[in-house]
Amino acid sequence: MPVLRPLHTGWTVRAAAAAPPGDTLLVAGAVPVAGPLPATVPGCVHTDLLAAGAIPDPFLDDNEVRLHWIGRTPWLYETVFDADGITGDRIDLVAEGLDTVATVTLNGTEVGRTANQHRGYRFDVTGLLEPTGNRLSVRFDSAYDYAEHVRDTLGSRPNAYGEPFQYIRKMACNFGWDWGPTVVTAGIWQPIGLHAWSTARLARVRPVVTVTGSTGRVEVRADLERTADAPLRLTATVGGVTAAVDVPAGALEASVVVEVPDAELWWPRGYGAAKLYELRVELTGGTEPLDTWTRRIGFRTVALDTAADADGSRFVLRVNGEPVFVRGVNWIPDDAFVTRVDRARYAERIGQGVAAGVNFLRVWGGGRYESDDFYDVADELGVLVGQDFPFACAAYPEEEPLGGEVAAEAREQVVRLMPHPSLAMWVGNNENIWGFHDWGWPAELDGRTWGEGYYLRVLPGIVHELDPTRPYWPGSPYSGDPAIHPNDPAHGTMHIWDVWNTHDYRHYATYRPRFVAEFGFQAPPAFATLRRAVSDEPLTPQSPGVAHHQKAIGGNDKLARGLQGHFPPVTGIDDWHWATQLNQARAIAFGIEHFRSLKPLCMGTVVWQLNDNWPVTSWSAVDGDGRRKPLWFALRRVYAERLLTFQPHDGAPAVVAVNDTPDPWHAELDVRRLTFDGTPRAKVTVTVAVPAGGAVTVPLPPEVATPDNPAAELLIADLPGDRATHFFAEDVDLTYPHPSAAVTATRADDGVDLHITAHTLLRDLAVFPDRVTPTATVDRQLLTLLPGESVTLHVHGTTETDPSAWSTRPVLRTANDLTTH
Repeated sequence: MPVLRPLHTGWTVRAAAAAPPGDTLLVAGAVPVAGPLPATVPGCVHTDLLAAGAIPDPFLDDNEVRLHWIGRTPWLYETVFDADGITGDRIDLVAEGLDTVATVTLNGTEVGRTANQHRGYRFDVTGLLEPTGNRLSVRFDSAYDYAEHVRDTLGSRPNAYGEPFQYIRKMACNFGWDWGPTVVTAGIWQPIGLHAWSTARLARVRPVVTVTGSTGRVEVRADLERTADAPLRLTATVGGVTAAVDVPAGALEASVVVEVPDAELWWPRGYGAAKLYELRVELTGGTEPLDTWTRRIGFRTVALDTAADADGSRFVLRVNGEPVFVRGVNWIPDDAFVTRVDRARYAERIGQGVAAGVNFLRVWGGGRYESDDFYDVADELGVLVGQDFPFACAAYPEEEPLGGEVAAEAREQVVRLMPHPSLAMWVGNNENIWGFHDWGWPAELDGRTWGEGYYLRVLPGIVHELDPTRPYWPGSPYSGDPAIHPNDPAHGTMHIWDVWNTHDYRHYATYRPRFVAEFGFQAPPAFATLRRAVSDEPLTPQSPGVAHHQKAIGGNDKLARGLQGHFPPVTGIDDWHWATQLNQARAIAFGIEHFRSLKPLCMGTVVWQLNDNWPVTSWSAVDGDGRRKPLWFALRRVYAERLLTFQPHDGAPAVVAVNDTPDPWHAELDVRRLTFDGTPRAKVTVTVAVPAGGAVTVPLPPEVATPDNPAAELLIADLPGDRATHFFAEDVDLTYPHPSAAVTATRADDGVDLHITAHTLLRDLAVFPDRVTPTATVDRQLLTLLPGESVTLHVHGTTETDPSAWSTRPVLRTANDLTTH
């Protein structure tokens, strides 16, 4: 059997001279960074310098701006290792990921150069190893230097952020984004080691998984690399079924088909179990085992329905033939330093999405091809994934050296990810086709290439060739036809960004989209997150640290404008923080409820965004420290499989019941019109009968739908575990009572139970336990209580039982207290 030896210990890093590597020190300002320093592999230079105490934390205050020199500096990683006992016909140095412009040297001999973070590399080092004392060096030249050289050679092209990210195959958001820091990393970011093998190995394995009737079928297509022309045998086992084929001497390709009768299907969340099978592939020569490959797969079909209809053309994701309404979120790298994101962190963050009702993650194109850990978690949880190819918000050159790198990375990554049943679709890019049409690119490009060839020819060709079981879509947004505007709401996918940038969130109601792949609204992170990251005294919405942790151009002005027409002007950090977080939750809930009420015209909403990669004011539902914003609690309600919402119908509010489950939904509910003091004004009992996967609108009689006093009345519809509300005016025009409640706190096994009884109407009741204990969390937020109603909230991670700690601002908040003082 082959020998695999990781090379993850004994590494050091130091700043290298421009050329050749020497013993000089780099000077950043007045602070020398001496070397060598201990290094972690896999890892990156920023985290190594941070661990050594050589730099301050770039996530705190404005430290980031004083650390940009790191990305313009060459770095040298070195280790010394022994190789005794490693034997084989061939010995390869396998580097699964180098970030990015690397020269690899073993015992003084250069074995390879790289310029693509998104690829893995294999270097033949047979004959270069000594039994002991082997020196492995990896020099990383500045990504800036490389990118700027490519730009100057091929010609400048437009992008959204003024950094040269489109001229190098590296995570674009490394260069900063409107939610992320500029931390241009370098380092050995994936595993590295020696692979000794003989006779032959499995160079590439492609499992083409299909389902016909109740039979699951896997065609295993294997590419071989050889050191001998001996006959071989390829064997595949899945679901208790084994099949094998003989491979003739010298053959470099082989395939074997395994059919599993009565295969259990893999289903997305809400439709059935996410059944996984282990697939094991073995290569043998006679009786000698030569190589093995093991992955988990799922039997399922996936397709995009884009047929024309009376409203334009559909965009419906079908899994195992069933249409799925996508309740999605956009996913960005969960840390600016991605090597800090391990399997447990993926499970926590994706689990937070699932707990909010999410069934789809879109891996955004300014980041990375996500890891197998990410996809393993998605596979297990039944979460569908749309993976963008990493192109975002820029015109990308198609000439060399980039064209060949793009094709090579795409081939590698399509094959790597194809075993995962959660991967539902490939998307060519983020906003680049839209950018070419609407952002003035043609004049600036003056005929130069911009990426169209990648999105319409190269990438779809590779997906079709290597993984024909999955759909490909050229871009996000994209209409499906070059003759139709790429962001046409009636066709394909669209992004909605006039809301947030220029329009009030009520503008969502003017759209009738087929599938919304991006829409979002900003808010600051949890207060404990903000306070950890920013040391400003006093802390204000305009203080320098708060401003630095707002990367969107004009972001805080847009936050303020977004409050207009909803709330009175706010002053002070506490009211600003609560009002903007509440407004974010309201905005996204408003949009989702509208879009879901259009079902089946609209068949997907993908919120921008689930997560952050550092502590920042952004569009996220979960902040950079992993704390849930009020938006997360709003998502949990409006992304429920069964949703009850009030929507305008013929000039009056009506009840819309949306059913994403595969079962019919029958319910009776009382719809009440009440005054803010709880006095009943009108009531009707309605029956909702919603077919599986359907939506039904139930008009209300005028005596219920029409208020006597719009400023002091509301509609309520209750179902077990859920309450839908409708207010007849915006908060600024409502005559809320001053909020009043009785609060008691009692110890529970893992925290504290808060018992809250409303003395008045309490709208959007929220408790912020991180204001009491930074690590504490609460189970519910954004509840509306009528006078006399009670609720018990569970706070995990605190022992504080003094009611006064929980009963006043800024810990206990309501919408009322933003308009009454």
